[in-house]
Amino acid sequence: MEQHTASPTTPTVPATATETVQRSRAVDRVVRGIATSDGAGVKLTRVLTQNLQRRLDPFLMLDAFGTDSRDDYIGGFPDHPHRGFETITYMLAGRMRHRDSAGNEGLLENGGAQWMVAGAGVVHSEMPEQEDGRMEGFQLWLNLPAADKMTAPWYRDLPAAAVPTVALPGGATVRVLAGASHGVAGAVTRPVTEPLYLDVSLPAGQTFSQALPQGHNAFLYTYRGEIAVGAGSNAAVLEAQRMGVLDNAAGADGVNVTATADARFLLIAGKPLGEPIVQYGPFVMNTQEEIYQTLADFREGRFNQIALSNGA
Repeated sequence: MEQHTASPTTPTVPATATETVQRSRAVDRVVRGIATSDGAGVKLTRVLTQNLQRRLDPFLMLDAFGTDSRDDYIGGFPDHPHRGFETITYMLAGRMRHRDSAGNEGLLENGGAQWMVAGAGVVHSEMPEQEDGRMEGFQLWLNLPAADKMTAPWYRDLPAAAVPTVALPGGATVRVLAGASHGVAGAVTRPVTEPLYLDVSLPAGQTFSQALPQGHNAFLYTYRGEIAVGAGSNAAVLEAQRMGVLDNAAGADGVNVTATADARFLLIAGKPLGEPIVQYGPFVMNTQEEIYQTLADFREGRFNQIALSNGA
């Protein structure tokens, strides 16, 4: 049976407020991820793909990975570039070493996360620091507004103990990576896009409620068990490895989620930017001309020089 107690390295804190949702958002689309590989052959599931970027603005991509086979992850993600967005890597199990061209280095371990603002440009690697055993987690891409796309790169390690874990009545727990839930501020707060990033463990039969601002785009991803979103005849069931895109119905003030079996799921929401999205692989800008410039800057080795001139 799925356990709902937090790891000893992630002490729980009590809720200081109650999230009251009078009218829950509903699921308007259920998404099955696409099996693919990235880096040096790392097998993963791409859950949020490019065709959903406008609908789930400001989020650009969500990858889920999880395997007990070393061959599925041992190649890791050797040096590769990014520009124009933020990456949030959240590790449930395993060890990955981060190094980047801005001089940052960190070890991502069970229950921990790393938050990286690529900004004007960074080259980084994420390589396994284990020879066998389970590797499981997620990587989320969060867009930067046009005004901040050329900001200096920024990086922060979030060990498991730095991510608040909120204990709720009935045995549920909520890990608050970003934003706030039940009166507890998360490990990270970001301006403009105001992201909410929660990892919820919910015992069967229990209901979790989370207020969401009007106009913020939001989605759920079930990675253990099964949940029902909403209430009554409008409730949608999300089994494991399914994403539910939440509607933006007028008058809805949040979401109610009931576990139909012991479950773990992500709840992610943010304020849309409403700006053009032009992506070319690991680069996300606002115009095709900016992509051409990005490619030239990368080919000619100017990422570090630009980053330093922008304050890194």
